Amino acid sequence: MIFFDAATISITAWALAFTAAVVIGFSKAGIKGIAIVNVTLMALAFEAKESTGIVVPLLVFGDIFAVIYYNRHTKWSYIFRFLPWILVGILIGVLIGNDLDEATFKIGMAIIILVSVVMMYWWDRRKSKAVPTHWLFAGIVGTIAGITTMIGNLGGAFSNIYFLAMRVPKNEFIGTAAWLFLIVNILKLPLHIFVWETITLDTFLFDLKLIPGIILGIFVGIRVVKLIKEDFYRKMILVLTALGALLILFR
Repeated sequence: MIFFDAATISITAWALAFTAAVVIGFSKAGIKGIAIVNVTLMALAFEAKESTGIVVPLLVFGDIFAVIYYNRHTKWSYIFRFLPWILVGILIGVLIGNDLDEATFKIGMAIIILVSVVMMYWWDRRKSKAVPTHWLFAGIVGTIAGITTMIGNLGGAFSNIYFLAMRVPKNEFIGTAAWLFLIVNILKLPLHIFVWETITLDTFLFDLKLIPGIILGIFVGIRVVKLIKEDFYRKMILVLTALGALLILFR
């Protein structure tokens, strides 16, 4: 079991955690690609593995809002095609991450973040948008998404690649991803509680104090997203995320 004492949390850790909660709200409001930042901030505030358990209940809360707001745009055919592979990846992730020591887990998280950044950068830069649509593509990307969502709550980047490959329209993209990750994150809860023991009563009570940050991020995110130029936004997120991963690696 991971020991967590909210009474000993520093002001810096509180600030990082609250900022991460706001970022989760932004992400669930439909700003794709920014979710990696909340993982980075939480890992900077706490131990890497400990932070994964703190984040999951917050993600579920944000997912519930996203489902309510974007439900009408959901395309279940994509979920049925992709979700089974994510579940396979989650089980692999549980086995891989259960016995990892903190140093190895931290290095793994940093590497996953950097790989995710490289993949998103590659996707933005490539000229051809044609990608394989064979079931094997969904299998490989879905399994990786499952592993990374369990180990570091980082499955969003790989899921984004899948939905982009399927050329899913914007609103359907957001609505489908909302239901997909609500299901995935709910299924991860018992694994974090009973297997990794990274979610406890103390971490849950701590999460409740961060919910205002998620609500703030959701409502501000809906309004701000239209004001940010896409090219600048994505470059900013990629740079900040890469720097955050390096900070986790070398802190």
